[in-house]
Amino acid sequence: MSSANRYDVTRWPVGDPVQDIGEVLNSIIADITSRQSAAVDADGGKPGAVIVIPPGDYRLRTQVVIDISFLRIEGYGHGFTSSSIRFNVPEEEWPDLHELWPGGSRILVDLPLDDDASEIDGAAFVVARSGNPRISSVEFSGFCIDGLHFTADRSGRQPENTYINGKTGIYVASANDSFRVAGMGFVYLEHALTICNADALSIHDNFVAECGSCIELRGWGQASKITDNLIGAGPDGYSIYAENHGGLLITANNVFPRGASSVHLESVSRSSVTANRLHSFYPGMVVLAGGSSENLVASNHLLRDHEPWTPFLGVDNGLDDPYGVVRVEGSDNSIIGNHVSVVIDAAGIRPAGAQPVVIRLASGSGNYVATNHVVARDVHVSSGGSAFEAQVDALLSTTASETLSVTAVLVDPASVRNTILDTGTHAEVLADRRVNAIRPTRMYRSVAESRRQARRGSRPYWAGTPRWSRRVSPE
Repeated sequence: MSSANRYDVTRWPVGDPVQDIGEVLNSIIADITSRQSAAVDADGGKPGAVIVIPPGDYRLRTQVVIDISFLRIEGYGHGFTSSSIRFNVPEEEWPDLHELWPGGSRILVDLPLDDDASEIDGAAFVVARSGNPRISSVEFSGFCIDGLHFTADRSGRQPENTYINGKTGIYVASANDSFRVAGMGFVYLEHALTICNADALSIHDNFVAECGSCIELRGWGQASKITDNLIGAGPDGYSIYAENHGGLLITANNVFPRGASSVHLESVSRSSVTANRLHSFYPGMVVLAGGSSENLVASNHLLRDHEPWTPFLGVDNGLDDPYGVVRVEGSDNSIIGNHVSVVIDAAGIRPAGAQPVVIRLASGSGNYVATNHVVARDVHVSSGGSAFEAQVDALLSTTASETLSVTAVLVDPASVRNTILDTGTHAEVLADRRVNAIRPTRMYRSVAESRRQARRGSRPYWAGTPRWSRRVSPE
């Protein structure tokens, strides 16, 4: 059964969606608003509507403004494909590529922008409404927002590698409730998704990559979640950023390298960063700043290694290795049961001669750091012209011959009354033991060494323990 509240952009009589889908969407939203004008109607109200975008390419030359609740805009495929790989393939090879552009239900952001345009001016979709109640239940699902090209800046990089173009995918400017962004693709946007003042927001199962910044929660917010996304930002932006949030859940995301940080929390409290796979080419992967407190960072896999792809060699986020792979500037946070792999070339440590820091408690008090496993390897960096092959080769290589000396936990004088348990040996935990509680990881002797001591009459370290517990590890 057809419904008056279901729209297809290709069948709407106003405008041409191929030439300007923005004009078509604004016309449909105006129609919904005019038909659903009564706040209350026989115990009913405003059911909202669904707008369907069939597979195809749709240029957007007019910004879409959403000021109604209960609106779902849906497509038939997020359509992501790597524009970065294609733009770094020699142009004479393009005719041999199977496809050149992202696909699915794809919106091509082609807004006319002045040099002094604001971030909101460059947004394909702007969600904003004043008054009460807050705008609610707006959903974006299953289509691709493509910024098309990046532009030259002062970095000296090839213009398509700058992550700069003034374009934003979705900008939610006003307080909102129960929004959903699911199954979307975002590519080649300076800001993919920026949401202000969110309550009960769900960002789930999206592909957000090759954007300057990917997911930014600004202003304030509560009880929201960022889950099961594939994410990768540029070296000057954030993969996941949140400020002034409480009760935020960041779980089961796969965060690709090259973003300045994987997760950056600013003045965030009582939130969770759990069961994510995080990968970065620089220090500062997970940052709890601005007094972020009472947060749980647990059961994540963090990999810090080097950029293997030739076009981005020498590009970094400007941080030195002592900054910390995980950095905490807050109180009463728990960092528990994470696996951290630091696989870098000792010759490339910055500044030269410094020791990389894995977890740094820079300020605050009462933080709890326990049972984190740090694997540190010194490798010789290689690079390649194929992004896919170079990255896979780097990920699968686990045969580094030398152990890298690192500081597992560094506690600055400005951070006190912390507890650090089983996250580094005595020498790998640098802290004032007068104002912090430390239990270092025990360095076990080899079986051979224990037997030599036994022959000399020394009591082996495992004497008196059950046979099943006599597990030893090489020094």
